[in-house]
Amino acid sequence: MATNNGLVYLIALPLFGALTLLLLGRKADKWGHLLATAMSAGSFAFGLVQLSQMLDREAELRPVTQKLFTWISVGSFNVDAALLLDQLSICFVLLITGVGTLIHIYSISYMSHDEDRRRFFAYLNLFIASMLLLVLGDSYLNLYVGWEGVGLASYLLIGFWNKKPAYATASKKAFVMNRIGDMGLSFAIMIAFASLGTVSFSGVKEHAHHASEATMTAIGIMLLIAAVGKSAQFPLQAWLGDAMAGPTPVSALIHAATMVTAGVYLIVRSNFVFDAAPNAQLLVVIVGAITLLFGAIIGMAKDDIKKALAASTMSQIGYMILASGLGPAGYAYAIMHLLTHGFFKAGMFLGAGSVMHGMNDEVDMRKYGGLRKFMPITFVTFGLGYLAIIGVPPFAGFYSKDMIIETALNAGGAKGIILGTITLIGAAITAFYMTRVMIMTFTSPKRWDDNQHPHESPALMWIPMAILAIGSVISGYLLYQGKAFKHWLEPLFEKHGEHTELLPPIVVSGLALTMVAIGVAIAVIKYQLSEVDSVAPEKVSIFTRIARRDLLQDDVNEALFMRPGQALTSALVKVDDSVVDGAVRGVGKMALGSGSALRKTQTGFVRSYAVLILIGAASLIAAIWVVTT
Repeated sequence: MATNNGLVYLIALPLFGALTLLLLGRKADKWGHLLATAMSAGSFAFGLVQLSQMLDREAELRPVTQKLFTWISVGSFNVDAALLLDQLSICFVLLITGVGTLIHIYSISYMSHDEDRRRFFAYLNLFIASMLLLVLGDSYLNLYVGWEGVGLASYLLIGFWNKKPAYATASKKAFVMNRIGDMGLSFAIMIAFASLGTVSFSGVKEHAHHASEATMTAIGIMLLIAAVGKSAQFPLQAWLGDAMAGPTPVSALIHAATMVTAGVYLIVRSNFVFDAAPNAQLLVVIVGAITLLFGAIIGMAKDDIKKALAASTMSQIGYMILASGLGPAGYAYAIMHLLTHGFFKAGMFLGAGSVMHGMNDEVDMRKYGGLRKFMPITFVTFGLGYLAIIGVPPFAGFYSKDMIIETALNAGGAKGIILGTITLIGAAITAFYMTRVMIMTFTSPKRWDDNQHPHESPALMWIPMAILAIGSVISGYLLYQGKAFKHWLEPLFEKHGEHTELLPPIVVSGLALTMVAIGVAIAVIKYQLSEVDSVAPEKVSIFTRIARRDLLQDDVNEALFMRPGQALTSALVKVDDSVVDGAVRGVGKMALGSGSALRKTQTGFVRSYAVLILIGAASLIAAIWVVTT
């Protein structure tokens, strides 16, 4: 494998920006946002150079590495701090830095009145650097460093406005739930080290052929737990909706294009693990299928525009996880949908921020309506993202999501029927709730009062939205054309998925578009042709109330984990207080009691001491006499 000593600059630029802004503090307030944006843009430009060089090489010569230094060297176990840039990681590098730079530009205007804007941009750069390390690390241990860095940066960004207790709680919830997933990754690394003697991707891939299926299954399940936590998949998805407490650019960056897709990257990067562990691979499919429907159902009931988009993200990541669980036939399509999703979902999140900007930070869609007249650019750019996500041809989602549906349907047997049905139902529900968002926000009658003065956002906000909208239109076609993207990634997979065609593509597309049309029609009838539902919460159906409460996931977590955990903690506190601390206190009391008793012998009178000396001497003489006779 060739070496490239310049890979480190991809990470060094945003890391330099973050450190500079954090160390200089208020001195960088006036220009900090410009430096951070330049560092992200510089990293993107360097990524384009790397892509150009990669395209000039043969497929087998495209991966390049850079060793930074020897990190761990203990006996036969050696781990280098090293970077790997190949066909998979370059996709993420360009997505992270490209979309990230657009979000930086958007944030210059969006955060212009925030007194801590410089700190916000420092955290954005820190996040970009951590995410780049995650996707460029050449081993699970290097990936783990970036993985934890992303967790820290997301905690800082979600809780950026931590003066509000609810926002601080949301960041803590995201941090804690992600730690559960992180334990899975750490256990996977431990199992790989103990069983295979290596934690590098190439080393684990080499040993996968000879290791037992039980070992690979254990590693695969642990990796899945890690992916579930980071990508907000069932059953660790409850943090995602609350994470909308952060500034809207954070939602676009973390919850659309980067952090929540890290789990998909981990599974696809570990394809050799899951190919050798069919049971773990099946669990991946099950998790993706459940989350796909779970997020879609929640999205139907949310009135908060950002939380509706968050539920949509959860569902779309479910599509990606499901596809990655279908093995070689689905790996490329999982990443393809991830890339197109990065365009249209980031664009819609920024569009939501634009709506909030024009509506005094109002997020309740029941208080919107008719905004297309006042925010035409936001309406068009958001609308293009909407057409992409529901899968209308020729927009991006039509190509990427339809390929996942087709792969699921062609899985064969009962599995194909079940997964195909789930993906088609998910497509219908997606069309319904996204049409609902469009209608309630832009096309339904006005529902805001005269104190609101909706207006279009400034150019620094709508230009990034327009660029992302263009990506929402053309990215799917460019990646699908001639199956170019599938061929691009194939050299990374040992087993190449043969494309079975139980159902012709035209039939699959017809089924998918029919389901989309049904979802759109129901939403139009319910929200465009009827008055938008604004009844009191207690009058809403029980099903809607359950969906608005995230299908009771917090309640389940509270009942299964929090309450028993609190009871266990209380019991342990009592044991500690009565047994451990009790023993310590007992020793102390004995010492105090003995001291008190001995103290009484110290009277301070000479005659008392003389008597004691006399008694002691007599006792000693008597003892000697007894012993010697």
